[in-house]
Amino acid sequence: MDAEHGWIGRAEALRRLGVKTQTLYAYVSRGRIAARPDPADPRRSLYAESDIARLGAGDRDTTPTALTRGAAGRGEAEIFSTLSTRIDGRLCYSGLDVAQLSAQATLEDVARRLWGLRSPQPLMGLRPRVDAVTGASIRLRTLACLARRAAEDPAMTGRDAASLRAEAAEVLNEVIDAAAGSGPRLLFHQRLARGWKMIERDADLVRRALVLCADDLARPPMLAARATAQAGAPLAGAALAGLTALMGSPVMGRTQSASTWVIQARRDPAGTIAATFAASGDLPGFIDPASPDTDEARARALIEAERLPADLEAIWREGEAQTGLVPGLPLALALLARRLDLPRDGAVDLLLLARVVGLIGHALDQAIGGSPIRTRLRYVGPTPGAN
Repeated sequence: MDAEHGWIGRAEALRRLGVKTQTLYAYVSRGRIAARPDPADPRRSLYAESDIARLGAGDRDTTPTALTRGAAGRGEAEIFSTLSTRIDGRLCYSGLDVAQLSAQATLEDVARRLWGLRSPQPLMGLRPRVDAVTGASIRLRTLACLARRAAEDPAMTGRDAASLRAEAAEVLNEVIDAAAGSGPRLLFHQRLARGWKMIERDADLVRRALVLCADDLARPPMLAARATAQAGAPLAGAALAGLTALMGSPVMGRTQSASTWVIQARRDPAGTIAATFAASGDLPGFIDPASPDTDEARARALIEAERLPADLEAIWREGEAQTGLVPGLPLALALLARRLDLPRDGAVDLLLLARVVGLIGHALDQAIGGSPIRTRLRYVGPTPGAN
């Protein structure tokens, strides 16, 4: 358990906090509790005892700002963001409720809002590159596309806002081309639907999912993108840094777990749900409705639009009834991927592609008008010359 060094296991952390597993994960994703792999079993995590003691004593601030003021002394960064926040438990993009926005908005609309674009022109009529990125998966093609642009594009330092926003449109357009393949200059969700060979009416579900996933309050990806932008790297490099952090984040892990589990549960919903819950005490993709970070509205908005067949609907309804938990966005994405017969990683691909918009938005926000990210590195290693 490594408690003598200030790190404890999940069961002990839950006991001390008196919360459910999903709430613990939320605290970790928001940077309220530090976590690290267990040296004895890398599949498990250990949690900082001091952070748990602080939260257990009542310091459970749920302020929706990106990071807490005065956090530099705890090794955190202080960031001021104009993009997203949570109001009354609902995620908002620049003041607009995301669940409501998803009813009609496109990913282009979200990009214009999060990037501060005053007209649709930067996102219209862009042509694909001739030297298209190739790769076995959407994830590989997306990362390769950003890596290539990061090596080719100029640094952000000293550039005006208009040129950076125009470049942002080019980067996003190229990412979508890398994922879907070049073709007619349709809307982003239509191009992805064409790449997945969907029937036309199902493209609207892709649109909704992209809007709902375009940004979040997860700190590590946001911080990675902003810190890279502050260093003056190319815009694509900042997006790449954020995506790399996203791939190791709790929301990505939960989406992958939910996707695998939904495939299994679809064959025998009742039996799989009972067996999983008995073994672990929770279900992949379900969240505690009492958690301050639940944001149930996004998941409900997507599930209600999906028109699920009976076998998929049974998974979330029986899971909700048996656990008392509610579907989270990772589960909604996993159900959508199966509803649309997407590849096995389809839910992860949707999350990855959509989040490019938010990460570019954070990079622009930082480069154009962001205050410096204040950090303080405190050395805690061996005293020089002691050995």
